[in-house]
Amino acid sequence: MGDSFLFSPNDIAALVFYLGVWVFFALAADGRLFRRISLTSAMNVQREAWMRTMAKRELRMIDTSIMIGLQQGTAFFASSSIFAIGGCFALLGASNHVLAVVSSLPYAASPAQGLFETKILGLIALLAYAFFKFGWSYRLFNYCSILIGAVPTTQEGIVAPHETEAAVMRAAKMNILAGKHFNAGLRGIFFSLAYLGWFVNAGVFAATTLILLAVLVRRQFFSNARAAVLVAVAPQAGPGNG
Repeated sequence: MGDSFLFSPNDIAALVFYLGVWVFFALAADGRLFRRISLTSAMNVQREAWMRTMAKRELRMIDTSIMIGLQQGTAFFASSSIFAIGGCFALLGASNHVLAVVSSLPYAASPAQGLFETKILGLIALLAYAFFKFGWSYRLFNYCSILIGAVPTTQEGIVAPHETEAAVMRAAKMNILAGKHFNAGLRGIFFSLAYLGWFVNAGVFAATTLILLAVLVRRQFFSNARAAVLVAVAPQAGPGNG
């Protein structure tokens, strides 16, 4: 019976490849592997520019509205992760029916029930990781809102410039950190989609991982969104930003 929980060498190789791609892309998106500026790195420069512009405004309704939007988006993905986890537990309760459907797919292997349920537990772990990242990001955006409120305006004239600069950098770093955890949660959601290929077979798992990598690399390094941001940040951004 214990054999039903053992992965084949192809499964293990596909899983190692999957995790390696995840780590590789996370480092690349953070600007740690290539000199080419990623969309994430470019947006981090804009986050800091936002905080500097915010410090010049006496009325900061615009900034609080942006923060509310960021928090709502983060809360949406956190809720979606919880619903997806619930769906995975429902799959565990109906594994016999799901196995029958999977087995009918072209080129699909017929895994033992124990192995299939182990893969579902892995998917639950991925979604739980994404949920915790979104939850922490939501909390950090909340902290950032407080730090924005603590930034004195540059027009006040009674606050030393270095104190204003320090307050701006605190808010900027918190905002960048919140964005970093949000992006990590979003990667968890994206990679959970590639993980679904494993329910067919190891070859499809590797293929879906490569397809996802191609899509994410294009968005980070070759997309129109990146080009639009770099119109403003090219003189400032560097490979270490992110």
